[in-house]
Amino acid sequence: MPHDHHHQDHHHDHAPARFGTAFAVGAALNIALVAAQVAGGFAANSMALLADAAHNAGDVLGLLLAWVAFVLGRRLPTARRTYGWGRSSILAALANAVVLLISVGAIAVEAVQRLFAPAPVAGTTVIWIAGAGIVVNGLTAVLFARGHEDLNIRSIFLHMAGDAAISAGVVLAAIAILLTGRLWIDPAASLAIAALITVSTWGVLRDSANLALDGVPSRIAEAEVEAWLCDLPGVIEVHDLHIWGLSTTEAALTAHLVRTAHVDDQELIRVASHGLRARFHIGHATLQVETLDVAESCRLRPADVV
Repeated sequence: MPHDHHHQDHHHDHAPARFGTAFAVGAALNIALVAAQVAGGFAANSMALLADAAHNAGDVLGLLLAWVAFVLGRRLPTARRTYGWGRSSILAALANAVVLLISVGAIAVEAVQRLFAPAPVAGTTVIWIAGAGIVVNGLTAVLFARGHEDLNIRSIFLHMAGDAAISAGVVLAAIAILLTGRLWIDPAASLAIAALITVSTWGVLRDSANLALDGVPSRIAEAEVEAWLCDLPGVIEVHDLHIWGLSTTEAALTAHLVRTAHVDDQELIRVASHGLRARFHIGHATLQVETLDVAESCRLRPADVV
């Protein structure tokens, strides 16, 4: 039996400001820092500094990918891409996490080898270059300190702030080597840095992979959404409920609402769409309203049918 589909006007939430300058400055600063850390790491024979360089190289890639995704995400939908380019931010996050974990693995292997055969480290050189890392990452974090309603921007801010803390750890390791002469501190510090990066990156990998597979965004509890829809006046059942991410900042929903006979369809859609946007930040809702008789013949009513 054909059903009537009712569509709410779609509302898209974007970051309030353009971050083109922040991306350009942040990427330039981090490229210069990586070059200095690689050169200094080999010159000072410091695995901790090279580990931090690999991490910052991942930051550069992440910034560039996020920049491209940010630009693409603001492009209007087309006849061929009806949802626009918002999912590019999801792919950027996924690619960044994979590349970063691979680079961290390579550093960890070398650090383990150094742990059993420590080599002399030029601690003063490490201190100066890692100190520059604190400044660069701190300044980059400040560039993204606003616009936290955009998950992508907020993740960059938190990542850069964490990088500044990691660079501070490299400085402390170098100071400890100068004071104690214990060379194993350098590879041990690089392993600690690799572990911290892995822990922080794993969450990004998990969430981006979930979004890439059309999973429910982690910030949304599907059970709460379903319970709220069921509690709407006149709604007696909700089925075929789907929630997925259009990007790292926007979510979409489709659902069938089964109503009692006296409910006005348009008013129900208006109330439901407004509430989904206000309570759950789901701005793109498509709702199908059905009577109980129609719902009984709906082939999408069983919970195991997609």
